Amino acid sequence: MKWSQDAAPSRRHLLKTGGVLAGALMIPGAVSAGMRQRSMPESLLPPDVYPGAHPARAAVAAQPAVRDTIVAPGVNRQLMQRAMAALDRHGSRIARHDRMAVADFSAGSSRPRFHLINLESGRVTSKLVAHGSGSDPAHTGYVQRFSNANGSNASCEGAFLTDDYYIGKHGRSQRLIGLDRTNDNALDRAIVVHAAWYANPDMISRRGMLGRSQGCFAVGEKDLAEVFERLGPGRMIYAAKV
Repeated sequence: MKWSQDAAPSRRHLLKTGGVLAGALMIPGAVSAGMRQRSMPESLLPPDVYPGAHPARAAVAAQPAVRDTIVAPGVNRQLMQRAMAALDRHGSRIARHDRMAVADFSAGSSRPRFHLINLESGRVTSKLVAHGSGSDPAHTGYVQRFSNANGSNASCEGAFLTDDYYIGKHGRSQRLIGLDRTNDNALDRAIVVHAAWYANPDMISRRGMLGRSQGCFAVGEKDLAEVFERLGPGRMIYAAKV
């Protein structure tokens, strides 16, 4: 059985050349500064989510630094500190500072390591998430390395801006924009958030670990709606090992 089911070339083609969308949710998406006028699948976001601007290029007023004393139960403290520092560093590009996600790639894929954090209440909801096959060639269940290179099939580390939604190979998916040198190729690599069968909990009981993506944050099929609801566009995902 081949567990890495993403087709990166076809995903990149979909992201760059456009997908087929139908119904009332079809809303033309603006082109971000980093997309260099590519033809993209049309956005599923309603037009009032980011009034007058696409999230990737909105001129967001600098927001006060999020308090660094927040307690996030179940999240590695050092990783949380790094995530908060990234949120402060990229604050002018991130529209919403009330919630974020932290992917702890120090943990194995059998553990809920995608932490959805409410920065106002400290509440944490943790989900399973797959990593890229290029980050774990021997399929040990643990990330061995990161890569920002095209064709690496690896996860990349750093801060990501959650962008808009589109319909792709895996159904509803969310584009990500890499904000650091370690992940600034994410959009071109079609690194997105999507659901996949190989990220479902039953993979752990059957195989002891999740399957692997080609670098995307693949979550369980029953978890995707909650991930989108809690995270949404215009917020930060921070991924790293500590």
